[in-house]
Amino acid sequence: MTNKLQNIHNWAELARQAKWSVTALAKLCEVSKDTLQRHLHQHTGQAAGHWLAELRQHQAIELLRDGSNIQETSICLGYKHQTNFTRAFKAYWGVCPKQHRLVPPKPKKASK
Repeated sequence: MTNKLQNIHNWAELARQAKWSVTALAKLCEVSKDTLQRHLHQHTGQAAGHWLAELRQHQAIELLRDGSNIQETSICLGYKHQTNFTRAFKAYWGVCPKQHRLVPPKPKKASK
């Protein structure tokens, strides 16, 4: 595997810069999309798109716990519409973003 990817430590920031796109992330990392996908699968056991979606949802929890409201969080995570964020959040965590403080969310699917 390429040293370029092994030396990256700021994956969350790069993912945000790439607007949660596998193709854009590969360009930022200066590798092919296939190389990035192989690297992420080898290191996370997940497909690159799934890993990015999971990372995005974990960052949503952090933002909400740090006091960001739902609209601010959805904008920060690059959602065009707050409803898309709410739908993705509920699909992943099993509760709406508004409810996350009442019920500690756990991913609906176990992480590998």
